Order: sequence, then C-alpha cells, then structure tokens
Amino acid sequence: MMKTDFSGILLIKKPQGKTSHDMVYKVRRLYNTREVGHTGTLDPMATGLLVVLVGRAVKACDMIVSDSKTYRAGLRLGITTDTEDITGEVLTRSDAIPSREEAMAVFDLFVGKIQQIPPMYSALKVDGQKLVDLARRGKVVEREAREVEIFSLLATPTDADTDYVLEVACSKGTYIRTLCADIGAKLGCGGVMSSLERVKSGIFSLDDAHTIEEIDAMSEEERLALLKPVEGVFDDLPILKMPAFYQKLAKNGCEIYQKKIKTSYPTGTRLRLYDENGFYGIGEVRDYPDGSAVKCIKFFTLS
Repeated sequence: MMKTDFSGILLIKKPQGKTSHDMVYKVRRLYNTREVGHTGTLDPMATGLLVVLVGRAVKACDMIVSDSKTYRAGLRLGITTDTEDITGEVLTRSDAIPSREEAMAVFDLFVGKIQQIPPMYSALKVDGQKLVDLARRGKVVEREAREVEIFSLLATPTDADTDYVLEVACSKGTYIRTLCADIGAKLGCGGVMSSLERVKSGIFSLDDAHTIEEIDAMSEEERLALLKPVEGVFDDLPILKMPAFYQKLAKNGCEIYQKKIKTSYPTGTRLRLYDENGFYGIGEVRDYPDGSAVKCIKFFTLS
C-alpha cells in the first residue's frame, strides 16, 4: 500500500488521442490518491509535457502555472477549418501557396506582443459556458482579442511546400492553433495547425517526463521518487526562517511585521518560509496600517 503523506510534481508525456483528464485519472490510480491536478490542458490531438500535481502539491496550482511555454507545432498552409487545426471541418482551400521567402518574412511579423481572438474550440468560458461546448452546438459568440507574447518563433521548411515546423516560445494563454490560422490569413492562403507538442512549461522540460506506461511498470518506491518537490519551483525566492514564536503566528494566518523579525524586504516580495522541518509555505510582503509585514499566502504542509 502506497504511503499517504506525499506530494510533488509529476511530469507526464501525454500521447495523442488522450485528454488531460485521462492522464489525471490514471495518475490517481497509480498513486492511490484523489489529490491530483494539472497546470495546463493539452487538447486530445496534442502531445508532450503535462505538468501534474500530486497530493498537497495541488494547493500550488495557481502559483506553479508558468508564464512561459514552448511548443513544437506543424503548420499547413492552403487550408482553413472551423477548429483552426487539421481535425476540423474544411472551410476553404487554396493553391496559392507563397514561396518560402515570402512565408519566412511573415513569420517574423508574429514575434513580440500580438493580439489574438480566442478560438471557439477552446476551454475558455463565456457567461459560464465553455466556448467549445457552444461551438459543438453550432453557436458562435463574440470574443474579445487578447494580448499575448511570442518570445521566439523558429520556422523550419519541410519537404512539402505547404508545411512548416514551428518552434514557438510564448506567454501563457497563447493559442498555437490561432497563431497558425493568423499566419495563414496574413499570407492570404489560409493555414491550420497540423500537430502540436508541448516541450517546455516554465522550468519543466519534456526531456524529464515519463509516459504513463513507464510509470505503471515502476515499483511504488520508484514512482514516489519521480515526484519533484514543490519547493524547487520557488528556488529563485529568498528564504525566511522566523523565530519559533513568529512561525506559529504565521501558520495561524497572522501577518508578521518586519520590524519584529528584523527584516526589510520590499513590498510585493515573495519568500520561501522555513521552520525546523524545512519548507512549509510561501509568504508575501504587504503593507498594513501598522507597517510592512510578511503574510503566508500558501501553505504546503499538513501541520
């Protein structure tokens, strides 16, 4: 029987045709716990890195969601679909495929901060309903454009004049299928996403991930060893270990005034909080009527 007092971050290689929830369900079974979540959905057609949170690590979901992702995507020119990817219903076809030089010049226009209109086939909610559910019922609603950022975009031609492989580093909330559709529109021939693989999410890499089949074949000890400590996500934050009296107050939800513990971190600073047993939470420096204080905003221990 697997021990119950464990938590951590599990890196999964999601296969094509499976949903992110399918992966969560399997991890629940393998680790014998209901406490499993993930930090970013991959569509069934997508493959690659799924960051899964196990045990008490689920509490860190909102803090672990990365501001940056890296994808490897296929772009096919000369076609548009209702889903903006190759699985959708074809809306238009074009034989006017631009030259490699013309295409490469347009790719460069999409690096930096750009505006995207979220696709109807997405999990984004409008008035409490997922856009994808509305789309499947044949409904189309107005969506406001949102600013996203493409940090880098490397396009590699393939043997087919219509197809490119894109390496995209982008901000969270970027829709790669919409990027492909917008590139196709800019080129005047249309375009869709033909494949998608997530290779990085923040500090996590697909190179360190395992398939469900590999994890299933492991012993209990090996599975537990795969769980990366939550603390590692916050390695760039300063460490604060308060005297025992103030630790107890902090764990009870009290703000701890910096003048009491002789610290002077700037407002907004986030800190890794430690006690005699190690890491137990994340604190944030906030301004209060009586001065600057550290407030624990997320606990990661049972005690």
